[in-house]
Amino acid sequence: MNSKHTYGLIMAGGVGSRFWPLSTAEKPKQFLDVLGIGKSLLRLTFERLQKFIPAEHIYILTNTAYESLVLEQLPELTSQQILCEPERKNTAPCIAYAAAKINALDPNATLLISPADHLIINEARFEEIIRTAWHTAQDNQLVTLGIEPSRPDTGYGYIEFEKTEHTQKGSACPVLQFREKPDLATAEAFLSAGNFYWNAGIFVWKGSVILDALATYQNDIFDIFNHQPDVYGSSKESDFLKEAFAACPDISIDFAVMEKAQNVSMILADFDWSDLGTWGSLTTHLSKDQAQNAIIGKNVFAFDSTNCLVNVPQEKTVLLDGLEDYIVVDTADKLMVLKLSNEQKLKEYLKTMGL
Repeated sequence: MNSKHTYGLIMAGGVGSRFWPLSTAEKPKQFLDVLGIGKSLLRLTFERLQKFIPAEHIYILTNTAYESLVLEQLPELTSQQILCEPERKNTAPCIAYAAAKINALDPNATLLISPADHLIINEARFEEIIRTAWHTAQDNQLVTLGIEPSRPDTGYGYIEFEKTEHTQKGSACPVLQFREKPDLATAEAFLSAGNFYWNAGIFVWKGSVILDALATYQNDIFDIFNHQPDVYGSSKESDFLKEAFAACPDISIDFAVMEKAQNVSMILADFDWSDLGTWGSLTTHLSKDQAQNAIIGKNVFAFDSTNCLVNVPQEKTVLLDGLEDYIVVDTADKLMVLKLSNEQKLKEYLKTMGL
């Protein structure tokens, strides 16, 4: 893998509302230490990529409101490496912007796109998978990483791939189609078929190849970010971006390109992965006491309480009694006590609360 022409793009612009009340619009989950280990998810992602990509080649795609947070948590970076979206328009516009900007700097660039809020335990295997993806991308492939499903989950999109007797984990396979989040019966059918993986939202491709794909399938977005290449790195870039994002549709890179392109390959990734999309998704990655409670906080006393996830300020003393299957999250000005089984209703509850 040629580090001279390899760039890491970390997407860190989401709001993370499913991690309320800890995650807020002012400080979303990617900037939080949700694991209780002293590092934010963004910091963990940066350190993971820095093992094989130089720090000066790592860029953060985020909202303008979070620029200072990024620089605070990643002091190794300069402000020129923080690519700020003036408004949220989903992943296709921000990826198109980053690809155009980096292509202007390095026409031979290969880009690794990674969300900021994923948890990857086996980082050595992750690097091996990325190297395979990088080599596959040199054949002008748009490469995505797929995760073998462990359950018929209806919360993920799926990727159907061409499976043969020679298919093995860690290898690249042609993609047949992307499938949207299914109902339970369809997810069970996907699991039984054996050639459907979860869409991890991690991509590797040459800058020139993704730009060609955008020109083919989303020419309006391509034109917006490529008709003035001299603007990148100049004093006019900020004003240019305001007009550019205002003119862009709100569309994901999956809808915009990946579901349409014919040159898509998937790596059958087998590192330990979680997208940490909900509080409940944390439970398998946190240590538990004898009653299966996962607790972040030094002074939490749980009596007759089982299978709870508790996240409270380290200095606060908390007594819990008789709770089973609950999420308890306390901040300086908010408290949430939510049944684990009702976690999918959190967004609905917040809307009712006017939040």
